[in-house]
This record gives sequence, structure tokens and C-alpha cells, in this order.
Amino acid sequence: MDRDEFREGLRGGFPIMMAASPFGALFGALAVDNGFTIADAVFMSAMVYAGASQMVGIELFGSNVQPWLVVLSVFAVNFRHVLYSASIARHIRHFTLVQKFFAFFLLIDPQYAESERRAECGLPVSFSWYLGFGLIIYFPWLITTAMGAVFGQLIGDPRVIGIDVLLPIYFLGLVLGFRKRDRFLPVVAASAVASVAAMHFVGSPWHVSIGALAGVVLAACLPQDRQPREMAAIEREA
Repeated sequence: MDRDEFREGLRGGFPIMMAASPFGALFGALAVDNGFTIADAVFMSAMVYAGASQMVGIELFGSNVQPWLVVLSVFAVNFRHVLYSASIARHIRHFTLVQKFFAFFLLIDPQYAESERRAECGLPVSFSWYLGFGLIIYFPWLITTAMGAVFGQLIGDPRVIGIDVLLPIYFLGLVLGFRKRDRFLPVVAASAVASVAAMHFVGSPWHVSIGALAGVVLAACLPQDRQPREMAAIEREA
């Protein structure tokens, strides 16, 4: 364990932790409002650890739907994590099997985004850095879930004070972090259009996975640009 890289991960994850804390509190409040105990809410945050799908799950629990439908809906929202793991695998090949287990458990949206940005900058995605970045988000997530479950009733309806818009804004910020990538606009536009259409014709939460697949399909069909190293080599030869 490299202590310097671990501390670097802690510093990098701290702003994300501060931004994610309201989501943890909001989930705790909504979970209790839908019949969960405080222990149930914290346990779900500890085991599922995926804010958007946790929100979907508690809403379905409150609607008394069949358990298999809850599981299937949570999978639909979390399908993007399959894409995340496929994308990040090339950066963590050097991890041991145990390290990969913890890496994929901690693989939430900001963890993926920051790991990709770090690799693009030529910095190593070490396990020490990865663990520090992930743990400083994970444990406060559990604490804020408990706080929201205990004190959430003091908030009232989150829609009245606009807390319900935090999650969309949060994801929008993550997406814009990749705006300098090639073909960013057409891929995002295709994903957004497909997601909106699926929301109207298929329904939630399937629109999340359908939008993601539309973006992936378009990205695969578009012509690939030459890699920067290949272009540099061609220029030197010329």
C-alpha cells in the first residue's frame, strides 16, 4: 500500500464525498418514508451502494410490487456499471483478484469518471489511489444515509425545496466532464434522445439502459480516430 497515493485518492475523493452527501441523506429520508427502518436503509446503502438504483428500489418497495420486479428494475438502472467495468478493466489489469473484487464493488459513477480521467492524463490507476478515492466516498455515504433516516422527517417533501433535482444535476456534471472527447456531442445526443423516447414509450427505469445502449451503438458505428501516438509517429516519419 503506497501511503502517498492513498492520501492522494482521499484528497481527490473528498469533493465528491461532499457533493454526494445530500444524496445519502435524501435516500435515508425517502427510505424511512417508504417503510424502511434506519438499519434497513443503512444496510441497503452498504450492500447496493448505487444511489440512483437505491432510489428506484425504495420507490418500488413502497408500491408493494413483486420482489423480482424490484430486482429487475434495479438491474436496469445499474446496467451502466457493466459498461463501466468493461471500460475500466484495461486500467486495473495489474490488480490482484481480491483487489479487483473491492475495485468493482466501489465502482460508482465518480469512481469510474475519475479513473478514466486519471488514465487519460497518463497517471497510473494504482490500487492505493483507487481505494483511497473510493473509501472516502463509501463510508460517509453510510453515515449520511443514517442521518437522513433519523432526521429526514424534518425536511418534509424534498420536491418543495428542490432537493429532487440534485441527482440529475450531479449526473449532468459527470457527463460534461468528458466533453473534450471525440464524438462527444453525437453520442450524448443519441443517448439523450433514445432515453427520452424510451421514457415515454417503455417507461422507467428502462430508459436509462436504453439510452446508454443507444450511445454505445452509435459510438461503435462511428469511424475511429487515430490514436494520438499513432498520429505523432506519422508526423515524425513525414
